[in-house]
Amino acid sequence: MPLISSSAYAPPWFLHNAHVQSIAPILIRRVAGINYQRTRIETPDGDFLDLDYSCVGARRVGIVSHGLEGDSSRPYVLGMVRALNRRGWDAVAWNFRGCSGEPNRLLRSYHSGDTQDLHTVISSVLALGHYTQLALIGFSLGGNIALKYLGERGSDVASQIIAAATFSVPCDLTSASHAMSRPSNAIYMTRFLTMLHRKIRWKMELFPGAIDDRGYRKIHTFKDFDNRYTAPLNGFQDAEDYWQKASSKPVLADITVPSLLVSAADDPFLAPACYPLDAALENPNLFLEVPPHGGHVGFVTLSQDGTYWSEQRATDFLEACANSG
Repeated sequence: MPLISSSAYAPPWFLHNAHVQSIAPILIRRVAGINYQRTRIETPDGDFLDLDYSCVGARRVGIVSHGLEGDSSRPYVLGMVRALNRRGWDAVAWNFRGCSGEPNRLLRSYHSGDTQDLHTVISSVLALGHYTQLALIGFSLGGNIALKYLGERGSDVASQIIAAATFSVPCDLTSASHAMSRPSNAIYMTRFLTMLHRKIRWKMELFPGAIDDRGYRKIHTFKDFDNRYTAPLNGFQDAEDYWQKASSKPVLADITVPSLLVSAADDPFLAPACYPLDAALENPNLFLEVPPHGGHVGFVTLSQDGTYWSEQRATDFLEACANSG
């Protein structure tokens, strides 16, 4: 019964507000000391992915997946990469299609359930022949992809994959998308739609006539955006079909490696269905932790070395899994 009933996370007194927790790290956090080495790999469908390596000469590696419209340079990714390096892990922060600073080659881009791209990344990293242990770390959308990948693979997961640690995961995309349409989340929704609009304009330049942004100002929710763009460009019938098929929640029961899922109870991006209590109670490999506070990809702590609680929690969990074998 790996439902972690009590979480050790306690926010600083001035960061109990969920929105402050979610926004402050974006605005004020700076993570120094990471010097990436970029590698570009080809995908089976003729596109590319950019992988950023931060290596300390280890035989174990953590693959970090960012969130919606993020990239390998986001503070939460850099913080996790630094924490992995400090604990003796190499780290690979991969950029989803179109998120590494230039457009991807195809009309389609990434989406919340794109586990094939994660498989391509894992295969590329393991093909190096350096690593005997591999862990998956994911934030928000990237956490959904990591858990969905493990659930889909089940017992066929590569033997080197020993654990996963995920944070602020919208594992039920339907309810999370509805939660994001609340008036209290308007600031986040506007930001995401603005960033996604830039990607649409990239595509318009690359594929004239195949995609357009006429009437984009009428798009106010993920349902609007996913109905118009995400679903048709990725082979789904509509937004609801995409959300159902891209969610990790239906396959959490099939995960066979120890996997930590941490989502704060006050996460403004999530709805009750995103806290998979039943799956955690039934699957001995799924560890669900729900701190009362933390916001969305927040979990701020004021440590001398700049480490956030989520980074300490993830590396402690991965270390325990790595040493248990």
